[in-house]
Amino acid sequence: MYNREKRVEETFMKRMSVKAYARKHKLSIYNVIKMARTGALESETVEEEGKEVIYILVDDDKEKEVEKEILPHNPPKSLKEENALLKAEI
Repeated sequence: MYNREKRVEETFMKRMSVKAYARKHKLSIYNVIKMARTGALESETVEEEGKEVIYILVDDDKEKEVEKEILPHNPPKSLKEENALLKAEI
């Protein structure tokens, strides 16, 4: 019963490649893969043509939470601003 419910949920989610997700959110591919492996993003691994390919499952509600966690990429104008950004990241 649980597997059936899970499959139904997955049909409502969109699948995006890691590269497309990284481009959409202006992140590096490495960071997207890291977020998927730690569980911050829902993902699935599919074997295509003998290679394992990671797809990110995009859900609108979860997407809003992830966007809040992503820090905007604005280069700091001074050392004090850079230090404050680094402290906020930790």
